[in-house]
Amino acid sequence: MIRRQWWAWAIVALVVAAAVAPLVHTWLTNPDDQRLVDLDVYRTGGQMLLDGQPVYEFFTPAPQLLPFTYPPIAAMLAVVLAEMSWSTAQWVWTVGIFVALAVTVGFAFRQALGRQGLRKYVPWVFAFLMVACAYLMPIRDQVRFGQVDILLVALCLADCVAKRPWWPRGFLIGLATAVKLTPGVFLIYLLVTRQWRTFFMAAFVAAVLTLLPFAVIPRDAADFWFWALLDPERLGANAATTNQSIRGMLIRLYLPELATSAIWLVIVAVVAWYGFRGARAAYKANDPVTAVALAGLMAVLLSPVAWIHHLAWVVVVLGAIVGDGRDPVRLRVAAGVWLFYVVPVPWWGVSLKAADIPGVSVVLGKIVQNGFGLGALALVWLLVSWLPKRRRSPD
Repeated sequence: MIRRQWWAWAIVALVVAAAVAPLVHTWLTNPDDQRLVDLDVYRTGGQMLLDGQPVYEFFTPAPQLLPFTYPPIAAMLAVVLAEMSWSTAQWVWTVGIFVALAVTVGFAFRQALGRQGLRKYVPWVFAFLMVACAYLMPIRDQVRFGQVDILLVALCLADCVAKRPWWPRGFLIGLATAVKLTPGVFLIYLLVTRQWRTFFMAAFVAAVLTLLPFAVIPRDAADFWFWALLDPERLGANAATTNQSIRGMLIRLYLPELATSAIWLVIVAVVAWYGFRGARAAYKANDPVTAVALAGLMAVLLSPVAWIHHLAWVVVVLGAIVGDGRDPVRLRVAAGVWLFYVVPVPWWGVSLKAADIPGVSVVLGKIVQNGFGLGALALVWLLVSWLPKRRRSPD
């Protein structure tokens, strides 16, 4: 089919490129000190290794002043970026973001794209889905900051749902976990779904890539695991609106620190139990996309810090809701979820709080400010409780 439609796929590539061009142009023509600031962190980390300087002691130039916050294996991999010019690295990384998005869309919407009777329209449906997902705020932020999240989403999703992977299943999850710790929730997912072989492969790869830096760059490895990792403020202001994790939402209530921590631990325990139980049920029901979507949402909600761009998992959530695309109710719900994560809901909350409307701004403004995090909690319920019922009785 793909060979017969090569011309259609070529047109699709041009259409998608044209559709996302305004997004790319906006962020790649930003002032130098505002452009792809996280990519700058990655490159500088790699450059520190090349220069023999301590990775976890540098900060990018003002006004950003951002430290390297990833495990040391990420700095070793970032040497490749450091060897490129800044201009080349920007384009290579941005193209990589959309390649990773294409992989994610292909796997997340596989059921709809493979539906009988729709196959001759697959290139055009795929183009529509690519453009729609590219303008989700968490994906826009991938381009804005030069972030790595959508690549990690693609790795974990492909590892879990590919029918006949050419790599050892579990390898990609292990790689993603070693590069950034939050995909480690997939080790829990593999345990609760009893995918033992995949779990041991993922754990082995993550362990090897974690221990390797102790042999190659021991000082930096020790700095990360025994110092930098223990300082959550290195990631940025935890109370900032962009932190949409459960802990971030609680911090913005400005309760005593001990009370905040206690409430957080209770809530994350309940959410983890509910989410992973739902993921296991989805896996047993032969719905791996929903299972992965739930595990991805756990990576966001359970983490102490989860910026808006971490919600790139929404792409997988949309694929799970859409399913095979036959149920109009599921399609309408997916459209609503898409719209919710396209518009800057949390920033509307900030504006509402600033308006200082008596009896409204303090309460409603705070709720809207936490909109993406609260929305993620609602998505967990949607996938665990609503979707199975809808699947059984689509009428």
